[in-house]
Amino acid sequence: MKSPPYNGEEVMTNIIARRNFLKFIAGSPLVAGASFASIASLLPSGSREAFAQSYDVLRGSRRALGPDGVITAPGDALDVFEFEPAAKKALLSQGAPAHFGYLQSGVDGNVTRDANHTAYANYNIRVKRLIDARKVDTSVKIFGETWASPIFLCPVSSLGAFNPEAGVAVARAVSKRKHQMILSTVDNASIADVNKAHGSPAWFMLYPTDDWNVTKALVQRAESAGSPAIVLTVDRQGGRNTEDMFLARRLDKRDCTVCHQPGAFANEVTRKANFFGLDVSKVTNLYGTGMTWDFIDRLRAIVKGKLVLKGIMTQEDAKESLRHGADGLIVSNHGGRAEESGQATIGVLVEVVDAVGGRIPVLIDGGVRRGTDVLKALGLGATAVGIGRPYVWGLAAFGEAGVDRVLEIMDNEFTTIMRQVGALNISKITRDHVTRA
Repeated sequence: MKSPPYNGEEVMTNIIARRNFLKFIAGSPLVAGASFASIASLLPSGSREAFAQSYDVLRGSRRALGPDGVITAPGDALDVFEFEPAAKKALLSQGAPAHFGYLQSGVDGNVTRDANHTAYANYNIRVKRLIDARKVDTSVKIFGETWASPIFLCPVSSLGAFNPEAGVAVARAVSKRKHQMILSTVDNASIADVNKAHGSPAWFMLYPTDDWNVTKALVQRAESAGSPAIVLTVDRQGGRNTEDMFLARRLDKRDCTVCHQPGAFANEVTRKANFFGLDVSKVTNLYGTGMTWDFIDRLRAIVKGKLVLKGIMTQEDAKESLRHGADGLIVSNHGGRAEESGQATIGVLVEVVDAVGGRIPVLIDGGVRRGTDVLKALGLGATAVGIGRPYVWGLAAFGEAGVDRVLEIMDNEFTTIMRQVGALNISKITRDHVTRA
């Protein structure tokens, strides 16, 4: 090393090198179990202050994680991805690998599930400079409702598998941030209880069954609870091979018949609150296999509020939806859990949006993990953007607080990218902000 005197540049180089070396020591697994005093005693007195700063920072971040590197509290998460291993850890600790397998599973080889997310990388965002965007408005208005954010929570079945409070815990978190949610027919919580916890009515996702009397009773129950929109899932017309879930079942040592009673449909829904008191003895299929556009007409005639079709992936079906009185569409492939088409939802969004020509709102879900994904979808014409697995990761890991943190992260990311593109409100986000990668 050069003897003094040093020039200014050399002084700074030496300081930075020393601090980097001390950070390396502080973060080394070799000293992970050692105390600060024992490590500092080995260093020259002039280095101890810098080491103390590095030690505090790195040890502070280390305290946010367990020994396995998984977050131990929702506030420790830096992005929504960190909730996935936390959810897995929580469910495995409960001896419930099949529940995690159910949550993660797509169909067949998970090609469509994965394409939903990776396809967002096919689009870039065009940023704009010198626009005062310190104050942005993220609210969106749909069917006369004002949501604080265009990010809504998709219906996920059997939330009780991830938290005992099921949809009620989700509703409380959603209510705090004034988002909207869609409750699945087969959640463990009833639409009435969820609406009460939400403080305003949630939307209701309808699995129609093959018994019209049950279908009609479910619609009436949701509308009596105040739900302004019935969301009919149209993408579960056939069977599916949820391979990841089947593999996870092999590792599950529990007696699953305690909750999943084999036999007739009545056994399947004994623990599903929305079916309580209904005669389901004639139901043989939950998903309404055999539905045609005639069924949409029949349903349209009894739905008093808004009717939204979830699972539309082509311009042809979008146009047909208009002809049969749909009030809104959700571009969706059930999170890659309906069919192995390989077709990402973001990839077909533009053709669906163009097909309806602004006459009804078009929402989208599937693979959304970042605030930038939200902006890309809005830029391509979506009215609102749904998330599924991320909030359930939060629910499984930390309950209501986990859902709240997931929404906080995504809201913050979305607000940040709105500022970068200079959009002061949702209406200012256009196709001019999105380009093919």
